[in-house]
Amino acid sequence: MSDTSTTTPSTTSVIAAEVIGTFWLVLGGCGSAVFAAKQVASIGDADFQVGIGYLGVSLAFGLTVLTGAYALGHISGGHFNPAVTVGACTAGRLAWAKAPLYIVSQVVGGLVAGALIFVVARGKDGFDATGNMAANGYGANSPDGYGLLSALIIEIVLTAIFVWVILGATDRRAPAAAAPAAIGLTLTLIHLISIPITNTSVNPARSTAVAFFHGDGAAGQLWLFWLAPLVGALIAGVLYGPLFGERNNTTALANA
Repeated sequence: MSDTSTTTPSTTSVIAAEVIGTFWLVLGGCGSAVFAAKQVASIGDADFQVGIGYLGVSLAFGLTVLTGAYALGHISGGHFNPAVTVGACTAGRLAWAKAPLYIVSQVVGGLVAGALIFVVARGKDGFDATGNMAANGYGANSPDGYGLLSALIIEIVLTAIFVWVILGATDRRAPAAAAPAAIGLTLTLIHLISIPITNTSVNPARSTAVAFFHGDGAAGQLWLFWLAPLVGALIAGVLYGPLFGERNNTTALANA
């Protein structure tokens, strides 16, 4: 998500940045949901909710992207998300030939983080991973019981908005130093909107990272959390140039 016009990072550096950045996103976001969202303290005969809840989890996801973009954006562009990569390629910010390298790195980083969350969570007596690994879902797997169509619509729309913000914040006409903050705050807002609906994906790597550890049908619903974000990213990537006057800006986002 930053200008890399002075040097060209090596392929190894790009892979490492995307693996580490996606690892951090999943560990910080999904980890906060698994470990800290629901915590109860007992005082006398009364129980009090002291967990971070939806607000805290939303902030955690936003902060991972903000810090990851500042730390690694100058190396790989700080995608950490296959949908962002597809949006960047569609908008002419990244060569399509590089997309598989990015996407595989992101999925690997996310799965490593998901495995780490699973291993740590099992260290608590009584923890059952089934249904408790912050997976995305619809119907019975939606936090508030929203159906497939609702999940599909919200994931497409919010991913398109997220990618639009990224493309706009990293446009050569925008103040570069502000991009990570704008992107992180946008992801926070997206989670505040959609955690009750799908537990918020807008990121296929994040969804894949925990689906298989979560069980409870999450893996069978994973197709939607690849399809919808990628459709949203394509919409944003196709429309950004015609709507906002920038085409093939190869220095704003991930010129790696």
